[in-house]
Amino acid sequence: MNQKDTRKETLELNKLQKRLRRNVGNAIIDYNMIEEGDVVMACISGGKDSFAMLDILLNLQKAAPVNFEVVAVNLDQKQPGFPEHILPEYFRQLGIPYYIIDKDTYSVVKEKISEGKTTCGLCSRLRRGTLYSFAEKIKATKIALGHHMDDIVETLFLNMFHGSRMKAMPPKLRSDDQRNIVIRPLSYCREKDLIRYANAKQFPIIPCNLCGSQENLQRQNIKAMLIDWDKKTPGRVESIFKSLQSVSPSQLADRTLFDFVNLPLEREGEREGYAFNEAVVSSTNIDDSMFIDVTNL
Repeated sequence: MNQKDTRKETLELNKLQKRLRRNVGNAIIDYNMIEEGDVVMACISGGKDSFAMLDILLNLQKAAPVNFEVVAVNLDQKQPGFPEHILPEYFRQLGIPYYIIDKDTYSVVKEKISEGKTTCGLCSRLRRGTLYSFAEKIKATKIALGHHMDDIVETLFLNMFHGSRMKAMPPKLRSDDQRNIVIRPLSYCREKDLIRYANAKQFPIIPCNLCGSQENLQRQNIKAMLIDWDKKTPGRVESIFKSLQSVSPSQLADRTLFDFVNLPLEREGEREGYAFNEAVVSSTNIDDSMFIDVTNL
């Protein structure tokens, strides 16, 4: 690679890095993800997204207007062949506090789920329970996960297509028992940017042997659909995500969110003009005698 190509590559990386940091910073501000004195437990799986999240959080930590701690936590699920040395070495190189915690969820999932069936649901529930419990143990006030915009939009369609629910992943979530707050700092980031960033930064990526080989997962089909949409209409994924930030309950059909049953007609007082002129009657078979006078009823 010549000097000109090297300069161009460096410039592109700087632009990418600034965009990702800006997006993460905006998400943190918009949803008040991190506050003064927070202990943020950054959950690191060994995948590109969690590595990028950790890298960006550590950089933002240096310039943030609030003081907060970042503790890296990896849950070793005892998958066969998992390279246990990689993450501790990486964390020590960064000079950050970390925990590697062990929980054999792999055996549980393999025992409960038939071969060829989707393991993600059970795996995520087991992982979530372990991480929630550990966050309380180390007094972490926020749990940071590496889900990005594409994950959120994919989850929306998964729930619509296969669960008949309009539900996604919120950028900030309080657990059902209200004992933990989950944040997703990468909510404004696109996966294609994170892939480029991970390649440029050469993170020591660890593939998931448990679910990574399940190419026929419903999520993979949704992902393929969105990639195709994005090619044909760039910006569509961003538009779908923005729709999650601009919900009009009265324009949907959920009776628990909007009272469709009791909608009184209100015609008292002067009305505002409509966005068109009133129509002129050109033909009718109705005369005034056919109208009911309700004033004296």
